[in-house]
Amino acid sequence: MSSWGNNIKISIFGESHGNGIGVVIDGLPSGERLNLDEIYLQMSRRAPGNDKAATPRLEKDMPEMLSGMLNDTTTGAPLCAVIKNTNIRSQDYGNMLKHPRPSHADYTGYVRYNGFNDIRGGGHFSGRLTAPLVFAGAVCRQILEKKGIKIAAHISSIGNIEDEMFNGTDISDELMERLSKATFGLIDQSCEYKMRSLIEECRMSQDSIGGTIECAVVGMPVGAGSPMFNGIENVISSIIFGIPAVKGIEFGSGFEGTKLRGSQNNDEFYYDSGVVRTRTNNHGGILGGISSGMPIIFRTAIKPTPSISMKQRTVDLDSKTNSEIEIQGRHDPCIVVRAVPVIESATAVAIINILSEVHKL
Repeated sequence: MSSWGNNIKISIFGESHGNGIGVVIDGLPSGERLNLDEIYLQMSRRAPGNDKAATPRLEKDMPEMLSGMLNDTTTGAPLCAVIKNTNIRSQDYGNMLKHPRPSHADYTGYVRYNGFNDIRGGGHFSGRLTAPLVFAGAVCRQILEKKGIKIAAHISSIGNIEDEMFNGTDISDELMERLSKATFGLIDQSCEYKMRSLIEECRMSQDSIGGTIECAVVGMPVGAGSPMFNGIENVISSIIFGIPAVKGIEFGSGFEGTKLRGSQNNDEFYYDSGVVRTRTNNHGGILGGISSGMPIIFRTAIKPTPSISMKQRTVDLDSKTNSEIEIQGRHDPCIVVRAVPVIESATAVAIINILSEVHKL
């Protein structure tokens, strides 16, 4: 299933080393003028080859709009964008059909699709498929920003090196603006050197490292979302888990909140110039699946890049024996850096669907 959404639906297609990848966005309102430079900026934040912390595979990731836009304005028809794959080295994946890479979807995909899955670069399981997701998110976030809703994320940790966390009750427009354009997004920018040093250490030792990303949505109107199975947490989580390498998500105080008493974790209400707010934001802006008006805050766990250069143990699916593998190709020593705009984009698609459902868009 490569489609997501009920009101504004996205369908992602393509494979890592195929001719191209892309997305169809159905249900967008007509007459929305889009700033293409802002879309290209978001694409460049995710694109490979622009930073030493990322894979050296160089792709410009310039989307070509095939339908749904005229004079930079949405027409109401499905918006289709295609991104060409230009810098591929499929020969690096020749032995993966019978030697599945540890912690990749090679083996599960082999079984699920009877050995016909495209193994090159991970095929349809590849993180390359997040490029069209970023395009879709870049479109949606522009529509949301016109409604006063802003989305930004930062690297909250790489390994055991941690950035500051968002202030749950007061996130400045300046910080949101800076993070939403950053390529190595941090609240405390003094952490960058230590994080980059750790990433480089892992790269030089033919290894990788994971981390976490914290995302905030500011300006969400009160009352959006639904209880039970269609709450804001449900909707955001379902699209976030479509991003390769995501292994966990928590909202508000999350797992740390389980260590507190109710009197510590509860967020007391008060009036601020006639507006109901909470003194703290352990609930992460969501109560009963519905927005409270406070910033929506959640954190996502990103696993270490499974493609590492050191020799690893695997199996030979042809001979049904134990074997070893040395992975070739160009890979990120840390996926977290490039995943930040992907998390933001997925969140934008989720939020625009939530608001469309309750007619708050």
